[in-house]
Amino acid sequence: MDPSVSTHGSEDCSLQSTETDDDFAPSKLGTKEYWDESYKRELQTYKDIGDVGEIWFGEESMDRVIRWMEAENIPKNASILDIGTGNGIFLMELAKNGYSNLTGIDYSKTAVELTTNILKEEGLKNINIQVEDFLNPSAEMKNFDICIDKGTFDAISLSPEDREEAKKRYVGSLRTVLHPEGFFIVTSCNWTKEQLLQIFRPGFELVKELPTPRFQFGGMTGNSVTALVFKQINPQI
Repeated sequence: MDPSVSTHGSEDCSLQSTETDDDFAPSKLGTKEYWDESYKRELQTYKDIGDVGEIWFGEESMDRVIRWMEAENIPKNASILDIGTGNGIFLMELAKNGYSNLTGIDYSKTAVELTTNILKEEGLKNINIQVEDFLNPSAEMKNFDICIDKGTFDAISLSPEDREEAKKRYVGSLRTVLHPEGFFIVTSCNWTKEQLLQIFRPGFELVKELPTPRFQFGGMTGNSVTALVFKQINPQI
């Protein structure tokens, strides 16, 4: 990984809620204004010193997804959507591993500008980057073989607006843009495996729980990050 990339820890969970149940407290992390301002700062930092910014959940979070894709012999030309691409680092890693049909979306125009600049500097010209609100996808957003989410669903879960409605719209959008038998790979620090299974059923079946670091505290063992692979089933007609 380029030294100009800020990893902020191998499994940093910057979107962690302070709540312990399903009803997360509203947070500025769930607002577009927060991310616009955040990426405005990151864009300026990139222009000043070439630091591309943070890798959500660290490098290992990208590596585990790519390892699974390679183990499953996912075709290198499979259409892949990075939901909430941020600074586009995941897209860059996918491209460096030979994946060629890549799209990244973000509802922050500044994030898209940052990603575009970074990919251009890396000489990666054939990646589609566009401003898109995943909760209101445009008509051309459909039939992706794989959708990847690393923190975006967490942020939506912290929205000060109607979070239950936002979650339902997210699932609806996912079913719309994903190929009828496509894969959805989600990394979360706010939701447990059991909670994610409940949220994305019916419509998706669990294919694989990807290994994440485990912790032990007070005699209890658990994971601070959850990474799951789903496959869409019973697609909408």
